[in-house]
Amino acid sequence: QVQLVESGGGSVQAGGSLRLSCAISGRTHGTYCVGWSRQAPGKEREGVATLEDNGRTTYRDNVKGRFTVSQDNTKNILYLQMNNLKPEDTAMYYCAAEGPTCYYSDYDGIELFRYKGQGTQVTVSS
Repeated sequence: QVQLVESGGGSVQAGGSLRLSCAISGRTHGTYCVGWSRQAPGKEREGVATLEDNGRTTYRDNVKGRFTVSQDNTKNILYLQMNNLKPEDTAMYYCAAEGPTCYYSDYDGIELFRYKGQGTQVTVSS
């Protein structure tokens, strides 16, 4: 059973940066897709970024050039580096994973990933 625990959320002013981390445990042999989604108050959860084991990444348009998804060499920690944060980035951010077989890895399919964390709050003030 894959388990995910997020950390690194907080409050920043617009233009600031945060780095979210997600500790991943329980991976077995195979190909995994991992990524981040977010949910703002009163809105549906949306995919933000995904990363395949082969290094392929996808991002939603309004975070491209500002957010970077990556993982450490052990693939046990997933990161989301967020720069030039905007008030509209305020949301609860969730880590997600699918595997040991991943058929669709783009950010718009992240809600189909089976494994999800409990979330970490990001608040950006203007």
